[in-house]
Amino acid sequence: MASHRKLGKRTDLRLAILKNQVSQLLWNGKLETTEARAKEVQKLAEKYITLAVNTYKDTVEVEKTKIVGGQATTVKVLNDGANKLAARRTLMRNLADLQETRQDKESKTEYKIRTKTVRHPLIEKMFNEYAPKFDARAQEKGQRGGYTAVYKMNQRRGDGSEMALVVVL
Repeated sequence: MASHRKLGKRTDLRLAILKNQVSQLLWNGKLETTEARAKEVQKLAEKYITLAVNTYKDTVEVEKTKIVGGQATTVKVLNDGANKLAARRTLMRNLADLQETRQDKESKTEYKIRTKTVRHPLIEKMFNEYAPKFDARAQEKGQRGGYTAVYKMNQRRGDGSEMALVVVL
């Protein structure tokens, strides 16, 4: 028995579609797609969120020497630990690299200043927003998993496909 749905696509196309849809789900918080794709997207999203939740606390404090104005100063910096770094690289490999968009009435320079320090916004959102939120929920309720939900919707008008809405809770 197959452990995944083939979705009527070749392997490379299927994996590309799922990669993009999981990325859009994690970035926007919801995704409307067919029911079969929704179940596959949910499976992958749960896996990636669990990876982030299990490793987001793994940080190491390192002292670095920087030369400022001809004088050497020591600065303490937080780096990723080995497990968090491996998880970050896994997520970067399996998710599309989505970039921040300019907000309404935001100038180009304001946008550059706001996004200057963040190279991979989706990965940062996973570790800084989703992981602490779901870890706190796990500590409070004593449950792990259940980060996403699939809600069935009406059939698509054109071809009658069963539609579903996937939501990050």
